[in-house]
Amino acid sequence: MNQAQIGFGQVRHTRLRPVRHAFAYPTYFLMLPMRSLAGSPLAINRRAALSFYDADHGDGQGSALAWIEALLQREGITDADGEIWLHCYPRVFGHTFKPVSFWYCERADGSLRAIVVEVNNTFGERHCYVLDQPRYGVELTAAKVFHVSPFCPVEGGYRFRFMRAGDKTVARVDYDDAQGALIATSVSGSLQPITAASIRRALWRYPAMTFGVVARIHWQAFQLWRQRVPFFSKPVPPKDFVTR
Repeated sequence: MNQAQIGFGQVRHTRLRPVRHAFAYPTYFLMLPMRSLAGSPLAINRRAALSFYDADHGDGQGSALAWIEALLQREGITDADGEIWLHCYPRVFGHTFKPVSFWYCERADGSLRAIVVEVNNTFGERHCYVLDQPRYGVELTAAKVFHVSPFCPVEGGYRFRFMRAGDKTVARVDYDDAQGALIATSVSGSLQPITAASIRRALWRYPAMTFGVVARIHWQAFQLWRQRVPFFSKPVPPKDFVTR
């Protein structure tokens, strides 16, 4: 049976122009087998110091697993009949913000069939990018259609690369605007089973982790504003919730 896991690692972000701006923060995240989640020591849809809520994903209505399964069916992906792993941030003391979550959708033999990249912005909006026929270590691309940062236009596209080796996982998301490479980001970590001990470790080391995510987003935005990086107003969200 697949086991719910927690990853301890690092988030990296580098902006290349018009000024170079880079930072890295320690982090932790969940890697949840959504079809095998019953019996996990993680608190599911109930209040706890560290928990997972279905309402934080998809359309926010009902089961997150049912939502992702329906999305795959609508996109004609009918052979993702293995495990569906969700890489996401938890709720910590009832609070969460998930800039990006990754749904790794497997075939019955464990091979990747699709990856759904679920993006949230600080305006309470959400959008999903469906990456078809992915492979670990191979770059995938998607046109950018959803506003995330006021310091990046809605143009160009993303380059994704996902890597797994043993208990190590890396997700890279790079952004190119009309002039070329602009942003390089990654989240990486080492996975271990979710237990009472690993939950305590997360809470002791990073007791305000999800509060810190929002605070750091605004702090880095202030740094860019102070350096007079061009500002782009928020456009109307895309008509379609899913981009493939």
